[in-house]
Amino acid sequence: MKVLLTGAFGNIGQSTIEALVSQGDEVRCFDLKTKKNLKIFKKLKKKYGEFIEVFWGDITREQDIEKALEGTDIVVHLAFIIPKLSATGLESEKVPEIAYKVNVGGTRNLIKAMEKLKRPEKIIFTSSVHVFGITQHLEPPRKPNEPANPPEHYSRHKLECENMLRNSNLKWSIFRLAASMPINLKIDQTLFEINLQNRMEYVHTKDVGLAIAHGVRSEEIWGKILLIGGGKRCWYTYGEIVEKVLEGIGIGMLPKEAFSKEYFATDWMDTEESQRLLNYQTRTIDDYVKDIQKALGIKLLFIKLFRPTIRYFLLKKSPYYRKRVIPQRVIWWNYWRSLSGKTVR
Repeated sequence: MKVLLTGAFGNIGQSTIEALVSQGDEVRCFDLKTKKNLKIFKKLKKKYGEFIEVFWGDITREQDIEKALEGTDIVVHLAFIIPKLSATGLESEKVPEIAYKVNVGGTRNLIKAMEKLKRPEKIIFTSSVHVFGITQHLEPPRKPNEPANPPEHYSRHKLECENMLRNSNLKWSIFRLAASMPINLKIDQTLFEINLQNRMEYVHTKDVGLAIAHGVRSEEIWGKILLIGGGKRCWYTYGEIVEKVLEGIGIGMLPKEAFSKEYFATDWMDTEESQRLLNYQTRTIDDYVKDIQKALGIKLLFIKLFRPTIRYFLLKKSPYYRKRVIPQRVIWWNYWRSLSGKTVR
């Protein structure tokens, strides 16, 4: 089977390529021709050979989409500008008009082209748990048939795309994804923007790729909205996720005062149906931490050596941490005293 994969070189895209190729599918990667994407493609081409090809194009251009669709059997639509950590370098909440053109306009172009060409007729669209809105006051877990209440541009774009697909003549399936952070994680001010008690379901990026790959081969997913998460063993609070990651890379958990009190549009989800149909839940946050450690390699040693300075600069990024900023010389002095087993005052 030949799959057209839009947004192929982002976080989920690369995991999806791996899973599709592993089950013998061919992948046509559709993405913007940037220096970063070109580098990623060359690396993947060397690894997967004839199983992948690239079509450089812009999803906002109908002619690019029509050409990319030729000879494919199914579409997996990932291309989207997201709030943070977007492969495009743009953030949906900072450039909402551009994001709308890419997210909603691009999806509209894709649907139009598919309906015009008649083939392929099947599309898997990745949406997000964000469309449910702020739900911490509700009893978990979230279910597919619950009303949506999108709180920001990104989730409103996702919901509009969902509705376009549901009203189209295509065979569609919508995958609403739980939190799936990239392995090459960048820690910035965003870290501090969520209440530590916020319920959050984690799903490993490779498990998302597996769900999509299995979905491509399934005949039972069409016309369904499926919730894609790690399952009950991946039900955490945001604080638990942050602590596991920061402790795992040697930085250590940061003071709770550094974090926002505001809740975020994530929650635990009912993934029983998606797991039954797609059989994809193989990893937890502990596997994610191991992946980060492997990616960091020798950098872990330097993180441990310079832990006080790293913590100092991370806390400076928090707009909520108002405690007295201790001079670095004092931080280092206390750090080395603690290593020697002496009491720190």
